[in-house]
Amino acid sequence: MRPFPRRSGVILHPTSLPGPYGIGDLGDEAYRFVDFLAAAGQTYWQVLPLSPTGYADSPYQGTSAFAGNPLMINPDRLIADGHLTSADLVDHPAFSDDRVDFGAVIGWKFALLNRAFARFQAMPSTNRARFEQFCDEQAAWLDEAALFMALKQAYGMRAWTEWPSALAARDPDALALARAELADVVEVHKYFQWLFFTQWQELRHYANRHGIRIIGDVPIFVALDSADVWANPHLFCLDANLRSTVVSGVPPDYFSETGQLWGHPLYRWDVMAADGYRWWIDRFRAAFTLVDVVRIDHFRGFYNYWEIPAGETTAINGRWVDGPRADLFMAVAAALGEVAIIAEDLGDFTPESRAGLDALMAQFGFPGMRILQFAFNRREGDRFFPHNYPRACVVYTGTHDNDTLAGWFTNSSTDAERRDALRYLCGSADDIVWAFIRTAWMSVADTALTTVQDLLGLGSEARMNLPGTLGSHNWTWRVPSGALDRHRARRLRDLTEIYQRLP
Repeated sequence: MRPFPRRSGVILHPTSLPGPYGIGDLGDEAYRFVDFLAAAGQTYWQVLPLSPTGYADSPYQGTSAFAGNPLMINPDRLIADGHLTSADLVDHPAFSDDRVDFGAVIGWKFALLNRAFARFQAMPSTNRARFEQFCDEQAAWLDEAALFMALKQAYGMRAWTEWPSALAARDPDALALARAELADVVEVHKYFQWLFFTQWQELRHYANRHGIRIIGDVPIFVALDSADVWANPHLFCLDANLRSTVVSGVPPDYFSETGQLWGHPLYRWDVMAADGYRWWIDRFRAAFTLVDVVRIDHFRGFYNYWEIPAGETTAINGRWVDGPRADLFMAVAAALGEVAIIAEDLGDFTPESRAGLDALMAQFGFPGMRILQFAFNRREGDRFFPHNYPRACVVYTGTHDNDTLAGWFTNSSTDAERRDALRYLCGSADDIVWAFIRTAWMSVADTALTTVQDLLGLGSEARMNLPGTLGSHNWTWRVPSGALDRHRARRLRDLTEIYQRLP
């Protein structure tokens, strides 16, 4: 059987689930969503990165590539486990059902989790066995990530580059003193991670038992202000003062005259190669303990990436640099065996770089992405028209970075684009969203995915993210309670059966 048989699925980040506690979490609504997917005949649930959010609440700017987001911990399950009581939740704030107010949620949720930790500490020592086992098993990343968060707390959540120089530079004596002085806070953060991993694995096992596989998301780059960079500065392009020398981005193209300046520190691939890419192998191993399939964001960076000198205010003055290419994935395959990876291979390419990237993906059997919405923007060429798809690809009606289909058709598209879409999809303006979904599902692509926003036919107000902006609505959208009903499940299942994507 091919690693990606003919199947389909839906994109929804857990924080977008409905529920009473201000943010989607790993409680009953997540299990109901799995039930919806199963009823709709789906195989995949794709999520965004699960890591703790940092800058601008973006899951793509996490504070650790290995940790989980404590904001997703479900309070009701803590009651069932005896870590909270029902009285702890009686006076929870009246959060919005429509949007995540991260400021309000963070303050309330962490106060609640600290209360749970205090009760956990008072439990008999026999109750700690699973927690201590988790700490032992995950020590390779957990010890540093927990200390990192404890130090951030101690220094007013400032970036590690602004901590006292001895701690920023990881002076052994300073670290030993910090571990001793902050031991209780470090244990709190380990406890948060144990709760997240426990609840997530219970949810994942439920999904797998119901025939649903989880597609996770691994951003190629990590944030400068992360435990990963702080704990492994030798793996990144930093100077003697621990400042980035070069940073990530993409060059100018028809979308932006100045390119996109992302600002992540870049990897020292020569150093990583010297130790057999151990950090990346550990990262992939950790990812595959949480999900069944991994989508790598900006996969083309493994082939070549845009290197921008630190201090530039735009991405114009950069250069293309070769990535590790096949060497990295040969090491991953040797360590982990065959892995199910989706390569996000979007962007502006020269013919040479496109051919090289395609060859790299084909060598390891990694399917690329096609965004059906892009077929009609008259800039992307023929690559995104379904009649040109290879079987080994994943077609998306749109992603978290796109406007919703209804929003695009109503607000973002030109008259010519709308006319082209209606002609190609053989649809009507009244039902354009389902025309997109039907066309994706009927395509030859092995995997077809759509978003919950598009299943619900929602407009631009439901967009998850507008790239290049720090808008207050980014990452905050939530599913209306009860919106994923039997009617939508039946309609999606019908398409899935017609186009032979049922499990």
